[in-house]
Amino acid sequence: MILDYWYLFPVSVVISTLAMASGIGGATFFSPLLILLLRLPPQVAIGTALLTEVFGFSSGLFAYAKRRLIDYKVGLSLVMATVPLALIGTWAGGRINPDILKIVLGVGLFAVALSFLRAPDKKDIKRLDDHIKKEYGGKNAQTCLVTSDGERICYTVCNRFEGMAIGAIGGLFVGMISTGLGEINGYFLLRRCRVPSKVSVATSVFIVAVTAVTASAGHFVKFVQEGGPVLETVFSIVIFTIPGVVAGGQIGSKIASKLPQRGLEIVLSILFIIVAILTFGEVVL
Repeated sequence: MILDYWYLFPVSVVISTLAMASGIGGATFFSPLLILLLRLPPQVAIGTALLTEVFGFSSGLFAYAKRRLIDYKVGLSLVMATVPLALIGTWAGGRINPDILKIVLGVGLFAVALSFLRAPDKKDIKRLDDHIKKEYGGKNAQTCLVTSDGERICYTVCNRFEGMAIGAIGGLFVGMISTGLGEINGYFLLRRCRVPSKVSVATSVFIVAVTAVTASAGHFVKFVQEGGPVLETVFSIVIFTIPGVVAGGQIGSKIASKLPQRGLEIVLSILFIIVAILTFGEVVL
């Protein structure tokens, strides 16, 4: 069985490339893929997807850390909320009826699709950045980061408790269905927390990576406890998906700036809506 899933290596390269170029966690792609194509139980598919995503995120996280764009103070404050809820989500997911879990995943995919359709374009992001710099930067700023390029980014973080509440919901969904936190963070950090776009993206990657590591560890413990065919299947999949996402992460980071971002978001939104419908169909049929 160990070589049965060899074709997941090239598939993982493509998925990781799209994930890095679009900013979506790879588990959002992998969970429905493993459920619909490989017919894995939802809990096994979601746990395997999270294990794979952790390695895919590592290269992006390293790149942002090297560029010194992560606000660790904000990130750690939100992780305090996301990590415990991710573990609760992992625990709850193992006790929910598989069909209900598929429905929740389908709803999550619809939410991701809508978040893309409503995503601000470059002009809106620039306008938000200019507003943050004018109203929350300068002499009034409470936080300043100096990037590896020497750029000084100053701002004031707002709505911290709201962020923890929103992050907790996202963490719960990560543990339960492997997706949702990155999309929630993207909205909160930029629009509500008033963190400049460069820093909000990098900090969001940090939060999702730490939360995904925790949730995937919870799933992995379950796999080890179950042992037998489940553990063998997971191992047979990840030996191909992990190298694939690592390779795809490098490709995605290089081509991200060359792809039409808005067009990519619309295409992925349509794809996620179709996959969500198919996931609902699995339950109905």
